[in-house]
Amino acid sequence: MLQFTKQQKPAGASRQQLGRRVAPCRPVKPSAPVRTPVVRAEPEDDQSFGKSIDAKGAGSSFTSPGWLTQLNLLWGGKSNVPVANAQPDDIKELLGGALFKALFKWMQESGPVYLLPTGPVSSFLVISDPAAAKHVLRGTDNPTRNVYEKGLVAEVATFLFGKGFAIAGGENWRVRRKAVGPSLHRSYLEAMVNRVFGPSALFAADKLRESARSGAPVNMEAIFSQLTLDIIGKSVFNYDFNSLTTDSPLIQAVYTALKETEQRATDLLPIWKYPALAWFVPRQRKAYEAVELIRQTTNDLIRKCKEMVDEEEVRAASAAVESGQEYMNEADPSILRFSPPPCRDALPCRNTHALPLPPFPSPPQEYMNEADPSILRFLIAAREEVDSTQLRDDLLSMLVAGHETTGSALTWTLYLLVQNPDKMAKAVAEVDAVLGDRLTPTMADYGQLRYVMRCVNESMRLYPHPPVLLRRAMVEDELPGGFKVGVGQDVMISVYNIHHSPAVWEDAEAFIPERFGPLDGPVPNEQNTDFKYIPFSGGPRKCVGDQFALMEAVVALTVLIKQFDFELVQGHKIGMTTGATIHTTNGLYMTLKERKPAVAPAALAAA
Repeated sequence: MLQFTKQQKPAGASRQQLGRRVAPCRPVKPSAPVRTPVVRAEPEDDQSFGKSIDAKGAGSSFTSPGWLTQLNLLWGGKSNVPVANAQPDDIKELLGGALFKALFKWMQESGPVYLLPTGPVSSFLVISDPAAAKHVLRGTDNPTRNVYEKGLVAEVATFLFGKGFAIAGGENWRVRRKAVGPSLHRSYLEAMVNRVFGPSALFAADKLRESARSGAPVNMEAIFSQLTLDIIGKSVFNYDFNSLTTDSPLIQAVYTALKETEQRATDLLPIWKYPALAWFVPRQRKAYEAVELIRQTTNDLIRKCKEMVDEEEVRAASAAVESGQEYMNEADPSILRFSPPPCRDALPCRNTHALPLPPFPSPPQEYMNEADPSILRFLIAAREEVDSTQLRDDLLSMLVAGHETTGSALTWTLYLLVQNPDKMAKAVAEVDAVLGDRLTPTMADYGQLRYVMRCVNESMRLYPHPPVLLRRAMVEDELPGGFKVGVGQDVMISVYNIHHSPAVWEDAEAFIPERFGPLDGPVPNEQNTDFKYIPFSGGPRKCVGDQFALMEAVVALTVLIKQFDFELVQGHKIGMTTGATIHTTNGLYMTLKERKPAVAPAALAAA
């Protein structure tokens, strides 16, 4: 049985009037594939292993003074909804750190639904109730009941994600979701387990072995951030960032940009709405520079992939001609396709005489290029009529969200296991039983690593990524319990509060992987817990990469605890802060010991 308590009815649940904020797969087995080499970033002389990010991001927020916040209560009219006693000094301190901790404090004082004034005419309706969260999430971009939209999160994050599916809404989101979703099919996921997740984690283990032998502390948060960046590079772009060897500026850029989106949501003076002025503000300038680096990196990777595809097609056509065969591209049998490489609308046109390409049929549902199974290759093969900016923004969404969230999940899972030696022993015993003498799991093994999966699940309950979800009411609505929501009201679903609420979970603060029921039962999600567990959100906007993230985390954790014992550095204060996901403030420093003699490089390669 899932361990959560009977949901308590919010106090005063009889039609209360809310204060309003009116807006001023199966694997394909080729005989002998010729693999496209994964492009690698060249290592630099100045290398840093386990380097911490700058947790301050681009700078601090502009917060509302107390007297302005009080005006919100005067102008908003009377309401029976509890209003959080948010002291300006506390807000200022917490906004630079972990806002979700303040939301939890106010939930304890005000109840599961309360109003949080953030300025003279602005407020958040904070939801810490599973039933209300379910109502809002299912009503977001729902063609049959479209009540909520991304709203504020889209406004504050457009500078980073552009038109990407991560923040797009309405019909544009539905089109992009339909295009991107099929790329994460079973055959692709199995290829990632065997060709990316396992080998990348093995490479990280090799790097960690050096520290284990020297006894030097390692910042595991930084290691996981580097590992997941390398994984997302290979799986999305077929590119190796090589960040475990080279200090990649992209990691800091991603954190800085995400931290900026969080700070914009609570700024009293939204200077960021005026780009011409933003360049004169150090914080904004630093944020824009971070985004420029991320976008340039994404554009470069798209260009390289397209060039490789063109070159492969030219070689195939030339080889066919030389051998006397009748070459024809199945997707496009035209003479133009047989001739020089066609212009692609996502790149500057090099053949000025060429005609625009006609629309092509989409590849099969589980299409995968064996030489290059990346998502970018899938999207190029789909031959959609999509401009270069849209393609860049979609892939950038995967790059930023896919690397950041899983890195944080691995950080806190390892932390919790080290803090709970009995749980760690149980996880290690399972890994040894399933893998035997092997160092990496297969897809079949993944299904047997059930306790490791539960450890990841429980970690994401205690440290959800992200800890809050933002929505905005498009029309008037009524939440379960009779709460009224006005048009334009910004809503903040506190995933952290729901996951930590003693009204929802028994012994909510404890790390209990067994709480989700028998190991041969279903993996917990929003459906089988009735939205008491929502680490990947829920409803139509549920995370498209949830299975990818879980597989990546389970495989990486399995590889590392198979080879090492971990111990926290004594006296090290970890702390918590946010930058879209939950980070430590001072890194996660650990010492390592090898569990058994190191395996020779040749054996590692064979594995």
